[in-house]
Amino acid sequence: MIQLHDKHFVPFINAVQINEAIARMARQVENDMGDEIPVFIGVLNGAFMVVSDFVKQYKKPCEVSFVKLSSYEGTSTTNSVKQLIGLNDSLKGRTVVIIEDIIDTGNTIVALKEMFDGQEVKQLKIATLFLKPEAYKKDIKLDYVGFEIPNKFIVGYGLDYDGLGRNIPEIYQLQ
Repeated sequence: MIQLHDKHFVPFINAVQINEAIARMARQVENDMGDEIPVFIGVLNGAFMVVSDFVKQYKKPCEVSFVKLSSYEGTSTTNSVKQLIGLNDSLKGRTVVIIEDIIDTGNTIVALKEMFDGQEVKQLKIATLFLKPEAYKKDIKLDYVGFEIPNKFIVGYGLDYDGLGRNIPEIYQLQ
């Protein structure tokens, strides 16, 4: 068990399981891309570890960029998404794969899809390491999912609770 601020968290998913899921997702994307050179777009801050490990597993040519969006305060979503850092490069005619750490309500994915709809991308794919199916009620297809998890708050592997826990190499769940 660990404590971050005022909350206690218990072990949930270990580093080996995370690495296996990321490797599986990278193989799936490689198989789907054919000769395409995708642009992987990581969503900061949470997805920095996922993106780093994903591109190490991805064996074909690719490009990587990041956007920074915010939708959480503490352990709950604000139900609004703010764009803090955006893209500078044109993605017209490119295949884009959004790499997320976690998708729960889907509000961030809706905001990202709207952002990329105006970019005239060739195709948009969505990959997430963690999905909370109980919370996800959007109509946007998720192409690659590492884990489906219960609708409980998690930290570690890039995910935080009010700034703490991103550096933990495993996933812990709120007790």
